[in-house]
Amino acid sequence: MLFFKRVKNRVGWITLHLGLSGKRDMKQPFTLSFDDTEIAFAYQSDKALKKARWIFDAMHYGWLVKLGSMLAPWALKLHLPIQGLIKRTVFGHFCGGETLEEAGATAGRLAAFGVGVILDYGVEAAEDEASYDAAVREFIQAVDYAAIQSNIPFISLKVSGFAHFGLLEKLHRGEALLPGETEAYGRVRKRIYAICERAAQSGIGVLIDAEESWIQHPVDQMAEEMMIHFNAERPVVFNTFQLYLHSRKASLRKAHEKAQAAGYVLGAKLVRGAYLEKEGMRAEAQGYPSPLQPSKEATDRAFDEAMVYCMDHLKEIAVFIGSHNERSCRLAARLLHEKDLAHDHPHVHFSQLYGMSDNLTFNLSKAGYRVSKYVPYGPVREVMPYLIRRAQENASISGQLGREQRLIHQELRRRNLL
Repeated sequence: MLFFKRVKNRVGWITLHLGLSGKRDMKQPFTLSFDDTEIAFAYQSDKALKKARWIFDAMHYGWLVKLGSMLAPWALKLHLPIQGLIKRTVFGHFCGGETLEEAGATAGRLAAFGVGVILDYGVEAAEDEASYDAAVREFIQAVDYAAIQSNIPFISLKVSGFAHFGLLEKLHRGEALLPGETEAYGRVRKRIYAICERAAQSGIGVLIDAEESWIQHPVDQMAEEMMIHFNAERPVVFNTFQLYLHSRKASLRKAHEKAQAAGYVLGAKLVRGAYLEKEGMRAEAQGYPSPLQPSKEATDRAFDEAMVYCMDHLKEIAVFIGSHNERSCRLAARLLHEKDLAHDHPHVHFSQLYGMSDNLTFNLSKAGYRVSKYVPYGPVREVMPYLIRRAQENASISGQLGREQRLIHQELRRRNLL
């Protein structure tokens, strides 16, 4: 009863858990456009849009991104007065705020346009037990906050935020743990369990992020363990599959088989991947075969094939489509249409990062699909690793930066601001 009391005002989640979505009229042709910039940027003021143009134009210069990625963390460590500049620019564009309350205000702005929020406490690289325990309290607070909001269906977490990286590496290699390490790993499991338990009680989903390939096995095992506990009746916990790794499509099928055998719903979050350069450099430096797909085209193909697989098994799989690729998002929407399923099917959720691909997010929402923004929050200096990845990603992904620039300039012209 506690679950239903907490979600009685959460229309989207009531629909998800009770399966109240209706079917569409298949006589209607499939139509979905991502080109309407008025819809895409309706939540952005003129000032915010001009700032976004400046940020993406600056990212066009690869040397500037590299320089900023090196100098900003160094300057923050030395307590140089640049934190305010970072907060007003890249932090303000890609993050929801420094506190949960500020992230909540961002969520409120998006709610007006039917867009949900995934809360992501963005502090990374903690290496002591006190920090891990403090992070648990922060995440449970985020769950409790999400439970009383109408448009925060998920929180996101990284297992490495609650465990020593070296411990995860050892588990990945299958090495026996020392007694102290066994106890430490037991504490990691308790931390993740406590967060997932509170989320299950509150009607909130938990997205367990993917990690570097050399610590992914224990992350998969943790996600599977949590799904056994909490996904028997509905999808609460989701594991992440990075499809730029050539092994992950097979991992998805194996995870589905395990879910079928154990009798729980598989929560599958699909992404292309976040550690491309690091993965390639490590493989080359250590002389082992690259775990990466041979090309961008192969990654795109693997992502779409994994997505189709999930869409073909929606009774047993809840799929979270984390994609900035227009073709992939359109394919998923078309599959719902061809299968005569509602746009807001309870087992299909789209998502893009806050500050990116607004043309996808807001046009999907306008067309009635379940879609959310990934919204990191936390102190500026602690969120710097995330910001650096966003800057590097925009500078390196073919077509991404140009698309963002083109759409922003198009909307500025429509508003007669250029």
